[in-house]
Amino acid sequence: MKAEELNTKTIDELKKLLLEMKKQQFNLRFQKSQGQLENTAQFRALRRDIARVKTFMAQKKAA
Repeated sequence: MKAEELNTKTIDELKKLLLEMKKQQFNLRFQKSQGQLENTAQFRALRRDIARVKTFMAQKKAA
């Protein structure tokens, strides 16, 4: 997810996106534990996207 995309979203949209990402992270964790996850780099990228969304949410709350 690009920073420009996140900057245009509202706090409610960011919360919804964060919830979707958390669900996806849970599913990836579940696949990893069962040995079905083929692309482990996807897990790392998702963690970073979650952190990016949280950062933008904090910035928008502070403003």
